[in-house]
Amino acid sequence: MTRKIKLIWDFRGPAGAKTAEHHEKHLKEYIELEQFDCNLTGFEIVNEMHAIAYMVVEETDMISIRDSLKPHRGVVYEL
Repeated sequence: MTRKIKLIWDFRGPAGAKTAEHHEKHLKEYIELEQFDCNLTGFEIVNEMHAIAYMVVEETDMISIRDSLKPHRGVVYEL
């Protein structure tokens, strides 16, 4: 089983939560357009001035997706 990587986009400021929520929609569109098998996306509110949008991908697909979408960071995804 290959590792999964959580690619993360950070959004800061009072509009960060709405921006992260909207960004997740674009991540889902990208998955559909590129016909990727991954379907785990989401957004989380860290605090009132910081929110994230994320996409979980197979480690083997990470570099091509990273180069296309330019996430701010990534971490190994663990259930």
